[in-house]
Amino acid sequence: MRYYFIAGERSGDLHTGNLAKAILKYDSEATMRGFGGEYMRGAGIDVAVDYNEMAVMGFWEVLMNLNKISRYIKRCKEDILQFKPDVVILIDYGGFNKRIAAFAKQKNIRTFYYISPKVWAWNQNRAWKLKAIVDRMFVILPFEKEFYKKFNWDVDYVGNPVLDAVKAHSPAVDFKVRHNIDPTLPLVALLPGSRKQELLNIIALMADVAKRFPEYRFAVAVVNNLDTQLYQPLRELSNVTFVTEDAYNLLQNSAAAIVTSGTATLETALFRVPQIVVYKTSAVTYRIVKMIIRVPFISLVNLIAGREVVRELIQNDLTVENVAEELEAILTGPKREAVMQGYDEIIQILDTGSASDNAGRLMVGYLKNG
Repeated sequence: MRYYFIAGERSGDLHTGNLAKAILKYDSEATMRGFGGEYMRGAGIDVAVDYNEMAVMGFWEVLMNLNKISRYIKRCKEDILQFKPDVVILIDYGGFNKRIAAFAKQKNIRTFYYISPKVWAWNQNRAWKLKAIVDRMFVILPFEKEFYKKFNWDVDYVGNPVLDAVKAHSPAVDFKVRHNIDPTLPLVALLPGSRKQELLNIIALMADVAKRFPEYRFAVAVVNNLDTQLYQPLRELSNVTFVTEDAYNLLQNSAAAIVTSGTATLETALFRVPQIVVYKTSAVTYRIVKMIIRVPFISLVNLIAGREVVRELIQNDLTVENVAEELEAILTGPKREAVMQGYDEIIQILDTGSASDNAGRLMVGYLKNG
């Protein structure tokens, strides 16, 4: 069968690559194409457009780039029609993928959605529209199955692919030696994100925090698709090490972490590294989000636990003083132990087998059974 995948960011690219490998287990003759990145290429998917070309985040930023987004939507539609897939598989990336789902429905092309858009976070009635244009939904957070029941929609909970990736990781025993990191000093991981806008908003603050703690070693997770100049404030510090495309080994060797909100917060929790979740966006985007958000937390860690396990420092609360205070608290003492207990609860909730394998098996089964 012919599969067309659309992932618009780094984490979606990773999970799509693993999903594609699972699909090949159940459909060895699968032909695959789509929008994505290096992980999808590694899984044998013919990538028509790299997601880095399309990356835009934030309400205000999206408004400023509507023409660019529209061009890629048009290009995607044309490519789908030329490829003639049996199914279009959409991975997260809600604004773009919902437009493609509506198009596929109009063209009578079956549509699967893997990793649901976060309609539960704001304007929840969008779930009705999603139900109308998606044939099967595969969710990765336990509470999402119950959420969609409110809309008379039976979706498939397949487990969480982030846990799959963490379980599959083989730690490098020589990590600190390779990066010349003193094993006697506390190592703090800095995960600023994988998008240009995230780094522009957070790198300077991370640098100021590192300056406060000359007795600690900091290591920043660098992604190779971004301009190295974005990391410049950290490059000027002698207690900061740069780790490129190796965030899992970095987390494996860290005592604490400062993490931009996103999938990385869950990855950090699954490696059992106490963390501070940070986030800052444009003033316009933040005001809009504050008006419409329907959930009490922004991090996946706290959302899954249903309570505050890790501290979230957002927008005006994101100061060097607040981060420094919390960092000291999670490195030693009762706050660290409380975070670890919360992590254990989350791992127990999510551990339901391989999400990629569960989703791949179900998808191929639904296609074969009509």
